[in-house]
Amino acid sequence: MAHKNQTKCITSIGGQALMEGIMMRGPKRTVVACRLPDKRIETVDIEQTLLQERYPILKKPFIRGVVNMVQSFIIGFKALGISADFMATDETVEQSKFDKWCEEHFGDKLMGAMVGIAGFFGVCLAIGLFLFLPALIFNGLHALTGYNEGFTYWRSPIEGGLRIAIFIAYMFICSLMPSIKRMFQYHGAEHKTIFCYENQLELTVDNVRTQSRFHPRCGTSFLILMLIVGIVIGFFIPFSNPIIRTVCKLLLLPLSVSLGYELIKLCARHDNVLTRIIAAPGLWVQRITVKEPTDDMMEVAIRAMKEVIPENGEDLLRS
Repeated sequence: MAHKNQTKCITSIGGQALMEGIMMRGPKRTVVACRLPDKRIETVDIEQTLLQERYPILKKPFIRGVVNMVQSFIIGFKALGISADFMATDETVEQSKFDKWCEEHFGDKLMGAMVGIAGFFGVCLAIGLFLFLPALIFNGLHALTGYNEGFTYWRSPIEGGLRIAIFIAYMFICSLMPSIKRMFQYHGAEHKTIFCYENQLELTVDNVRTQSRFHPRCGTSFLILMLIVGIVIGFFIPFSNPIIRTVCKLLLLPLSVSLGYELIKLCARHDNVLTRIIAAPGLWVQRITVKEPTDDMMEVAIRAMKEVIPENGEDLLRS
C-alpha cells in the first residue's frame, strides 16, 4: 500500500452491506460486488453524479450532510436492485407462477419497481414507528397519569427514549432473521475491510480478519446520533398533536441529518474523550447490526474495496 508517510488519516471510502454482497463508494467509483451461486465474485459499477463537484457550496458544513444522505439513498437503491438481480440468477430456486407472470409482463422493470415500492413502504413504516408512535404513546401516558404541571417538559426526552428503544428493538428482531443476520455479517466484512485499508495493511483475508468490526462512521452510528439530536430539537416543537408533531419533525429532519453528519465527521477526524463519548452509543448499537463475517464474505468486501481505491491516493485526507 502507498502513503506510508501519513501517520494518521481518514478515508472517503464508505460501504453498504447487501443481502449477498457489498457496495463500496470511493472518490471516483461506486462498485457492487456480489457472490454468485457458482461462488464467483461479480462486480458492477454504479453511475454516480456527485453534485458537490459541480456545486462546491454543497460541500459546506450543515449542507453536505443532507446532500450526502440523499445521494446515498439513490445509490443504495441502485445497489439493492443490482444485488437482487444477482440473487435472481440463482437457477436452483424455482420460480412461482406469479414470479413468471411478472417477469413476462414487466421484464427488467420489475425489480426496479419492487425496490421502489418496498422503499416507499419502508419510509412510511419508519415515519409511523419512529415519529408518530412515540408522540402517540406520550399523549397516552399524559392522559393516564393526569399530570399537567411540568409533565410536558419531559415530552421530548421521553419521546426520544421511546424512539431509540423502538429502533433498537426493531433492529434486534430483524437480526434474528437468517437473511438479515447474513446481511449484518456482510456489514462486518465491510467495516473490517475499510479498517484494514485505513491502517495501511495489505488487503488480505488474514489482515482483514484481525480488524475491529465496529466503525465510528457506520450508518448505524449516524442514525443513533440523529435520534439523539432529535431529542434536543424536540424541545422546540410546541405542539402536542401526534400528527402535527410528526409533520414538524419531518420538516426539521434536514437539521437532524446535518447535525448528525457533522458529529460523525468530528468523530472521524479527532480521537479524544469528547468524540469517544459521542461515538459510544452508535458503537454499542453496532453490536446488533454488525456481525462477525465469514472468510468468503471478507473476500467479497476486499474485491469491492480494490475496485474503488484510486491510484493517486486522493481518498486519504490529513486530519
